[in-house]
Amino acid sequence: MVDRNPVAVAEKVYVEIQYPESDGQPMAESEVHIDALIYLLEALRYHFRLRPDVYVIGNMFLYYEEGNPEARVAPDVMVVFGVPKRPPRRVYKLWEEGKPPTVVFEITSRSTRSEDLYTKRGLYEDLGVKEYYLFDPLGEYLDPRLRVYKRVGEVLMPAMVRPAGKGEWEVDSETLGVKLRTEGSLLRVVDLSTGEAIEAPGEALERAQREAEARRLAEERIKALEEELARLRARLSP
Repeated sequence: MVDRNPVAVAEKVYVEIQYPESDGQPMAESEVHIDALIYLLEALRYHFRLRPDVYVIGNMFLYYEEGNPEARVAPDVMVVFGVPKRPPRRVYKLWEEGKPPTVVFEITSRSTRSEDLYTKRGLYEDLGVKEYYLFDPLGEYLDPRLRVYKRVGEVLMPAMVRPAGKGEWEVDSETLGVKLRTEGSLLRVVDLSTGEAIEAPGEALERAQREAEARRLAEERIKALEEELARLRARLSP
């Protein structure tokens, strides 16, 4: 029997075509992967804090085919040029935004290697991603731990990374305007204008606390010296 009630048909279509925000899977494989993801997300957001047309997000579903909720991927971190930061999104629908991710990062592991190296790489290539980064924070299978693909025509081609000393690696991102450098289990974002790595929020707080403590100790030392000098002067006075 065919349901010819237009309201019922509309409700049925609405119920069927949903674009979920989550699939119930964990954010990342381990605490190390989560820390690497959060640092990269926050550092890139800080770098682009003055650019209202650059959207940086992590672990959000990207839907790339209207009407097909199965056509989705959740990049660990993606940077999209040409779309506003606001309003906040629950999911990213390519047909509504009109812009694919410009740069994608995956914090990869042995268990996700096949998907990250082949399936996602092919998808991001088809979507028009300009740069694709794979970072293996535990060094489980990538050697070097940083692998980079950059668009050449219609293809994401492997790009060279260079040694950065003590087993670390780095590469320049022309698209992002930063240097990306491995540092232990983090992929650091280095500001090209200063040559300094962008700190994680917790690191910046710890540094500020250390500097404040150093100032306090220095002030106490100066005060003690001034008091000692005053005593000496008092003793030498006729």
